[in-house]
Amino acid sequence: MASGVRGRPLADRRGRVHGAGSSTIRPHASELLRMNPIDEFATALLSEWARQDLLRVEDVDARERVSAQAAALGVPFLDASSNDYLGFAASDVSRETSKRWAGATPGAGASRLIHGTRPAHLALEQELARWVGHESALLFTSGYAANVGLLSALGQPGTVVISDALNHASLIDGCRLGRARVVVAPHLDLDAVRTALSTATADRARWVVTESYFSMDGDGPDLPALRALCDEFGAALVVDEAHALGVFGDEGAGRCAEMGCHADAVVGTLGKAVGLQGAFVAGPSTLRALLWNRARSFVFSTAMSPLLATLGLFHVQQVRAAETRRSLLRAHSFLVRGHLARAGIPLVPASFGPIVGLLAGDEQKALTLAGALAREGVLAQAIRPPTVPPGEARVRLTLAATWTTPNVDDLCARVVRAARRVGL
Repeated sequence: MASGVRGRPLADRRGRVHGAGSSTIRPHASELLRMNPIDEFATALLSEWARQDLLRVEDVDARERVSAQAAALGVPFLDASSNDYLGFAASDVSRETSKRWAGATPGAGASRLIHGTRPAHLALEQELARWVGHESALLFTSGYAANVGLLSALGQPGTVVISDALNHASLIDGCRLGRARVVVAPHLDLDAVRTALSTATADRARWVVTESYFSMDGDGPDLPALRALCDEFGAALVVDEAHALGVFGDEGAGRCAEMGCHADAVVGTLGKAVGLQGAFVAGPSTLRALLWNRARSFVFSTAMSPLLATLGLFHVQQVRAAETRRSLLRAHSFLVRGHLARAGIPLVPASFGPIVGLLAGDEQKALTLAGALAREGVLAQAIRPPTVPPGEARVRLTLAATWTTPNVDDLCARVVRAARRVGL
């Protein structure tokens, strides 16, 4: 008879015991858990990360806990961890808005390739393409899916990708999944991009890939200079506008629009300033056809909910018209940076806009600073490796247009108190 834990008979997939009759004792649940190799493997990794202050744990009560702390202090609760820059994610769905849903189904029922396309998808794609100044757009279920799909589809044999060292994980993973040669250029280093392009002239195609507004550093590239390099060497410029869309440029069309730079492909997300979920890739119609056929994260995914696409069209139209909110967000950004710089708080160099990084250095200090801010009624996230390089742990503040100027002044005072408390 085959034996299991401590000589007990093994159970099959349906829980039936092999060998013995009804008197056979099944293994106890704790014993089954101990013999699970996944449990052993995961426990070792989690323990190591905990020792390094790199373990992330789910904290579903954080918002309520910090909000209660703010109430106890008699101050407004400030959520400085959200990417809802313009406040549309938290907006109520009015009765008037809900009328737009008439006839829109909750689910598409299939992937786009298997007849999952609905009129709501096409209407939203047309609006997104117009917004960022491109011929066409294709919806994806998330920004991660969009970047992975785009870079893996473009990364055909004989091509080269020149990727900024601080590009988002989704861009990095897209490069890994493709079959292109990948050159990692130091962050915002135009000379390194030039060198990489000059040594890649024999490649079938060259893709220069960057974020327009880096989500952890709050800085961005000289997009016109990158465009000029791409034109000089016959390369394409691929720009991820995830954190810039809705925030920068006329009608919030992004940093490419703001700087008068036409990228060959643009990635935008709907889960940040637009306040919903999903993403898109915009570019020529040939790119859309390529992704339709070869972007695996699109081909093998159920289409976006038509209901969500209908609401997405409404949100995009609202965001495009939200110039007052964008102006407030710009003012808040200048105010916060000026106040914290005068107070001697170390900030990420060369940053701008609504992402403000408070440099702590080591992981424990970043965690301690986030905890000190929570005690001040401010919800902010400690950012640690591997999200940022070792030695550059920080607390990231993301600002919101819905805050008032007194809110912003109050935030700065609380940040200074918390920073002083932890010796930053």
